[in-house]
Amino acid sequence: MSKRDFYEVLGVDKSASAEEIKKAYRKKALQFHPDKNPGNKEAEEKFKEAAEAYDVLSDPSKKSRYDQFGHAGVDGMGAGGPGGFAGGFTMDDIFSRFGDIFGGAFGGNPFGSAFGSQAGTRRGVRRGSDIRIRVKLNLEEIAHGADKVVKINKLKSCSHCGGKGAVSESDMKKCPTCNGSGVFTRITHTFLGQMQSSSPCPQCNGEGKTITNPCNVCKGEGVIKQAEEISFSIPKGVEEGMQLTISGKGNAPKRGGVNGNLLVVIEEEPHPQLQRDGHDLIYTLFLSVAQAALGDDVEVPTVDGKVKIKIEQGTQSGRILRLRGKGLPDVNSYGTGDLLVFVQVWIPKKLTRQEKEIFSKLKDSPNFAPDPDKEERNFFDRMKKMFS
Repeated sequence: MSKRDFYEVLGVDKSASAEEIKKAYRKKALQFHPDKNPGNKEAEEKFKEAAEAYDVLSDPSKKSRYDQFGHAGVDGMGAGGPGGFAGGFTMDDIFSRFGDIFGGAFGGNPFGSAFGSQAGTRRGVRRGSDIRIRVKLNLEEIAHGADKVVKINKLKSCSHCGGKGAVSESDMKKCPTCNGSGVFTRITHTFLGQMQSSSPCPQCNGEGKTITNPCNVCKGEGVIKQAEEISFSIPKGVEEGMQLTISGKGNAPKRGGVNGNLLVVIEEEPHPQLQRDGHDLIYTLFLSVAQAALGDDVEVPTVDGKVKIKIEQGTQSGRILRLRGKGLPDVNSYGTGDLLVFVQVWIPKKLTRQEKEIFSKLKDSPNFAPDPDKEERNFFDRMKKMFS
């Protein structure tokens, strides 16, 4: 079944402002909230559909790609991709990520909800910590994208107790300190009268329950340290320092909740011959005096292998040859850069007696006297534009 248009889902047009998109999402989310539609699978799917639409339209980068390419433009950036929700939206994902813009309705109040008695027992969803790793990429991987598999040690939900931290449900009792509310209220007498303050209960850490018989595997924590292999795709055109978010692949929280994210920071490995300048690549080509004077066919490296280019007769040192489309792609699919070949004529430092005789004869030849044209005189201006 094909996805509906995200603007249609939220009931806004393409010119809607960020605030209008936010209000439209809030309206849809409140309409299909599970607390108002208990057991209604259709309402739950519409609730998730609205969250996915808001995830894209509230992000300027994703919205731009969606406006240009439709759903194909954000595949891998929404559900299941960098910056989205791995494996699709879950209710915990939505409450954790978007709850703050709905106040109590989505757990903005950490100890309750605006919807009736069922939601009144809903506490803020615990979230595990993020894990940050660095991944090195060569220019070829940056040009074409890459599939990576990493093995990391992370906190995972204890399979023995299901992440509860207790041997069984009966081993979880109402906290006697907060009477199950998870909130500890303190009243202080001051010269201004009584002052009341609330904080998470220190005995149960705001959970409202204590464990009388902890799991002997995780020692009541609900999580254990385990190694996990994680596969993910890196889009083409990324740059040094960019960070990709793989949702739900970070640490699990203690005794249930939503996993943190895996944050992948990009590192570029230097190329032995090519230098990156934004989306363009630069290669310095050294030519002999004879090649520059007579012309030649030479090979230059690209990210897709070597290509042959023609050197015109009389090519001057400092000339820049542009190979269009041989650079790196833009990560947002806005085109591909060029390969700039910077020509340098190599002057030998030592000559044989025979070579000296040849150059001595050429030295006084009128054809070998420097006679630069306007373009060659403006060499430094061209270099300034190239690197600006």
